Amino acid sequence: QVQLVESGGGLVQPGGSLRLSCAASGSISSIYVMGWYRQTPGNQRELVATMIRSGTTNYADSVKGRFTISRDNAKNTVDLQMNNLKPEDTAVYYCLARKLMPPNYWGQGTQVTVSS
Repeated sequence: QVQLVESGGGLVQPGGSLRLSCAASGSISSIYVMGWYRQTPGNQRELVATMIRSGTTNYADSVKGRFTISRDNAKNTVDLQMNNLKPEDTAVYYCLARKLMPPNYWGQGTQVTVSS
């Protein structure tokens, strides 16, 4: 089992910035993918950004140029720097970790609210 603990959510005004952090513990050997998804009420969880162990990244089109994912393989942490936040970025953000094979491991979620 892999345990994921997120931090860094909160309330921010449009145009502001937040940084989310996620730390993995437990059976952390060979974690291949780490990243972030988000979910709003009544909607499916959607990709925000992921990074595989080699450093290759994948971003949702809606966040490209505004969000940056970073990862420390030695510490098994993944961060998400979110700049120029928009009201439509409001969601619960979930940290993801996955080895070469399923299952996906998820954090408990952290609320990000973008509002004036």
